[in-house]
Amino acid sequence: MERLKGLILSGGAGTRLRPITHTSAKQLVPVANKPVLFYGIEALAAAGIREVGIIIAPETGDEIKAAAGDGSRFGVAIAYIPQAEPLGLAHAVLTAEEFLGGDPFVMYLGDNLLRDGITDLVGAFRASEPDALILLTTVPDPENYGVAELAGDSVVRLVEKPPTPPTNLALVGVYMFGPAILDAARGIEPSGRGELEITDAIQRLIDDGRRVESHRVTGWWKDTGQLADMLEANRLVLEDIDPRVEGELVESRVEGRVVIEQGARLERTLVRGPAIVGAGAELRDAYVGPYTSLGPGVVIAASEVEHSILLAGAHVSDLGTRMEASLLGRNVRLERGDGLPKTMRMIVGDNSEITIP
Repeated sequence: MERLKGLILSGGAGTRLRPITHTSAKQLVPVANKPVLFYGIEALAAAGIREVGIIIAPETGDEIKAAAGDGSRFGVAIAYIPQAEPLGLAHAVLTAEEFLGGDPFVMYLGDNLLRDGITDLVGAFRASEPDALILLTTVPDPENYGVAELAGDSVVRLVEKPPTPPTNLALVGVYMFGPAILDAARGIEPSGRGELEITDAIQRLIDDGRRVESHRVTGWWKDTGQLADMLEANRLVLEDIDPRVEGELVESRVEGRVVIEQGARLERTLVRGPAIVGAGAELRDAYVGPYTSLGPGVVIAASEVEHSILLAGAHVSDLGTRMEASLLGRNVRLERGDGLPKTMRMIVGDNSEITIP
């Protein structure tokens, strides 16, 4: 097989993660203090792919370029491909036609996380050389996904978000294609929502007698488009971290798998893992519970935080109650005012300032 390229889709408005995504691309929201997008780039690199195109939207393209750069630190060369409007995944493939140059490629949705990466998938594609290879997993709610019907490992039909799903096998956001997908994408009409659906393009391949195969996902998979999914992905990634303490502990202790980055300072604080505390963070008289990621420069004073993601520079103090299952944007200030403590659950955008009465 000729050289294999990677195509990461990093457009999309991220409406389900607002207000965070009013000011930041959803693919750059961190899981375990690493942008979701970077996991995808690393998965491609680990599978031996060296040329990666990233589809970007006008609103967030500059931010994504600044974050990922030329790709050299990941061991790949990144080309950025603007998509003026989000007109569907098959439209994104057509937008990238010049970059793809007729080569086979992996298409990876930039807000997806796969625990075991895609190395096995790439190996299966190289060995079998089908016109398309799609990654599938069983889900409890297949009506919310593209769904596949199989005959053995071959795909015989795809349906996008069917009201009565024929199977519970959902398409994971990773696909492998030969060059025939381009003609298939050109041969379909926009769907009812005005997009060129990748499921329709793959169905066109099937209808044309092309070979479309499937591969079952191993390990966990997460689409991080919603708060609950972000927190679950954070939990799953933290389960695998290797503990290390490089910061300063003053009358403090850590329990379990905990990462304390360089320059962080903990005073009279307990961190119970799995958790990660970013560089330069300051924790005083605090409790940080399991499944928490604190970004660089986060400050927590006289407060308890658990099962949450706090982005760089967030400041939490004197809450008087434990904060759980929350996502705080960059430089958020969250403080408790006078009054009875109350349970809080929130998603807070960048540069906000909140006082709880």
